[in-house]
Amino acid sequence: MKHRITDIIFILIISAVILLDQFTKQLIMDNFSLHEHKIVIPGFFNLVYVTNTGAAFGFLAGEQAMWRQVFFVTVAIVALLIMIFAYRHVKNQGRLFVFSIALIAGGAVGNLIDRLRFGAVVDFLDFYVSRYHWPAFNVADSAITVGVGLFLLGMLLGMDKEKNGVNRHVEQ
Repeated sequence: MKHRITDIIFILIISAVILLDQFTKQLIMDNFSLHEHKIVIPGFFNLVYVTNTGAAFGFLAGEQAMWRQVFFVTVAIVALLIMIFAYRHVKNQGRLFVFSIALIAGGAVGNLIDRLRFGAVVDFLDFYVSRYHWPAFNVADSAITVGVGLFLLGMLLGMDKEKNGVNRHVEQ
């Protein structure tokens, strides 16, 4: 029964990320023209409507459209298969791993949907200080980043437990 609940939570998190990601992107597309921006917090945060045909920081954005599309769709599918495999192996190691992998998988699906629908990912969160802008991103990107961070935190905490367990065993 515990595994079934864990599986349901995993699916719910993935679904929530996908729905929130697609909903927010649709809001931007419905209310902004491409490249339009609106200041939310002066000197720090704008909402924008941009598309990214590449990956993080525009990686491969200049490549031919067909090659780029095949590459990113393939990478997303491989990443999802890895997430499913990883989930099966870490779901007994705690909620932190379940949450992290679900966030990463949900984000990957959210951006994959954009690539299949538009040939590019819709980005709209624009953080900056003065004239220095972080590349615009979206909810899916945020979920992936938080998921990776949680996964690494889980690994570090797990290593710390193992280290403390070894130390206690040696001291006894």
